[in-house]
Amino acid sequence: MTEFFMPMIPPTVTHQEHKVNTKNGKPIFYDPPELKDARSKLTAYLSKHRPDKPYTSAVRLVTKWCFPKGRHSDGQYKTTKPDTDNLQKLLKDCMTKLHFWTDDALVASEITEKFWADVPGIYIRISDLESES
Repeated sequence: MTEFFMPMIPPTVTHQEHKVNTKNGKPIFYDPPELKDARSKLTAYLSKHRPDKPYTSAVRLVTKWCFPKGRHSDGQYKTTKPDTDNLQKLLKDCMTKLHFWTDDALVASEITEKFWADVPGIYIRISDLESES
């Protein structure tokens, strides 16, 4: 099992925010600067927690996204954007590049929650499903 908390203000830009231009009539997809910054931030924080060996079998990924609470109560569920599926896509792409697993298709179970919190950050737990059964 891998488990850690990354104290940070979680990025709110998502993988959905790719941009497209055309050059010579062909579409060219690119990441805007905000998405590049979010990817760099996540990669820097995640790299400190990379497992010694990548997972090679089915895993459960538990994530708790903790956003600065502002006028909300600590621990109150966050029901505004960004959507959890969009947050997860960028996170899992970064984790795949850092070799947390051999392929993000191994994530067979996901539990994702987002909260308002006194201490902002991202809690992550990865469990090997084969060893749990």
